[in-house]
Amino acid sequence: MINDLQQQALLDAFEGAREAGHIWPAFAACEAMEESAWGTTKLFQQANNVFGEKQKTPPVTYSTILLPTWEVIRGERRDIVAAFVQYPSLTVCFEDRMATLRRLAATFPHYAAALAATTGEEYVEQVSASWSTDPQRAANVLEIYRAHGAMLV
Repeated sequence: MINDLQQQALLDAFEGAREAGHIWPAFAACEAMEESAWGTTKLFQQANNVFGEKQKTPPVTYSTILLPTWEVIRGERRDIVAAFVQYPSLTVCFEDRMATLRRLAATFPHYAAALAATTGEEYVEQVSASWSTDPQRAANVLEIYRAHGAMLV
């Protein structure tokens, strides 16, 4: 069972993904819930950044927000402050996500396979193989979809 705020975050993510023309928008919204702890992260709330996209080298297209995070560096967890992309809307975040998948499809075969997926489940399994270091990411996203995907129509 999810609370009203979590449900609204899921619906907002779905609407942003749908407006962006993201393939499999319901599954992309479920990815967003997994990535943003159901819309509770500062990245989601303050930056419309549902996938933890860090700011790349110039040219910078969107604003930047500095937030504490952690990374594993040489096998050790380190607390850092990182520059993340601050999107003007969830729709723009999902548009950028699709652009990233397309741009990197030749480098990451799982992204190409995700873009060619014939089911939402296949999309999630393929994209998760390269997008995240969490081996449970795909299973977690699919669990969210199975429990709450029916409300995303």
